[in-house]
Amino acid sequence: MKKIRIGIIGAGRIGKIHADNLLRNPQVEIVAVSDLFAGPELEAWAAERNIAIVTKDSNELIHHSDIDAIFICSSTDTHVPLIGQAARAGKHIFCEKPISMDITKTESAIDEVKKAGVKLQIGFNRRFDHNFKRVQEVVQGGGIGDPHIIKITSRDPNPPHIDYVKVSGGIFMDMMIHDFDMARFVSGSEVEEVYAVGNVLINPDFAQHGDVDTAVVTLRFANGALGVIDNSRQAVYGYDQRVEVFGSKGSVVVANDHPNTAVISTADAIVSDKPLHFFLERYQAAYIEETQMFIDAILHDKCVPVSGDDGVQAERIALAAKLSSRLGRPVKVSEALELLKQTSVV
Repeated sequence: MKKIRIGIIGAGRIGKIHADNLLRNPQVEIVAVSDLFAGPELEAWAAERNIAIVTKDSNELIHHSDIDAIFICSSTDTHVPLIGQAARAGKHIFCEKPISMDITKTESAIDEVKKAGVKLQIGFNRRFDHNFKRVQEVVQGGGIGDPHIIKITSRDPNPPHIDYVKVSGGIFMDMMIHDFDMARFVSGSEVEEVYAVGNVLINPDFAQHGDVDTAVVTLRFANGALGVIDNSRQAVYGYDQRVEVFGSKGSVVVANDHPNTAVISTADAIVSDKPLHFFLERYQAAYIEETQMFIDAILHDKCVPVSGDDGVQAERIALAAKLSSRLGRPVKVSEALELLKQTSVV
């Protein structure tokens, strides 16, 4: 049985999650892992998983003759150069989102991939969630007719540390980018215009770094549908992930996942458990499936399910939203890049 040999760049939380998920696949061998802070702790972790090579040098993985594909799980500012290096070395690439915070650099990375003829999959894991996949299937199958309204709610249980906020790129590029991709995924249409508003309602420190912790965006789609996305960095009751698509023949709605479906009814109250705590629990199965589909695309020379172009489109929408929030007006996705050149608000 042929095995795809993997090198993982970046051994933080998401890199280790992908490693453990890849090891579930009998057609995968993890050859090496690199991290700038590699040391005894990472070496012990790798040894438990029979990963032979641990290094601080990502080039060692990229140019290793026994490695077929690279997982890029390092910080966002490293994605573009690593994609270029891996593509030129003939390696297939899985890259976490976003590709970068600069659309021009992102597009140059995609060009490198296309020239090299290698596969690139972007880590929009929510496409593989059992609930959201069902929404997309129903909409694309015509089950609710023509989509009219798309509503997406995404709220984290706790805000990130302020050190993360400083380098995150802001709520639209860091958090809502998942929802922009989901909007395209479930609607089957491109976003043409956005109008974004945001405020600091949770932690005043967000404002010091030019960010907000609460935001709402309205969308206009090419197919005529309208959309609403709301994000909050703190939902005290847990991780809140819901989608609704309303159409000409009906609607499809998915609610939060819970640890169990028990509902306790008494004279005092009707009670159920809170939603699953955060993204690691909520999207555990989705993380597994996205890596399996990437491996399958390599083994059988198929298109990856989430392409570099999908990554570019989500970034374009995020940029338009960021500009809209700062300018206080709707922004067309097609004008965002030119508008960025003309303004200093982002």
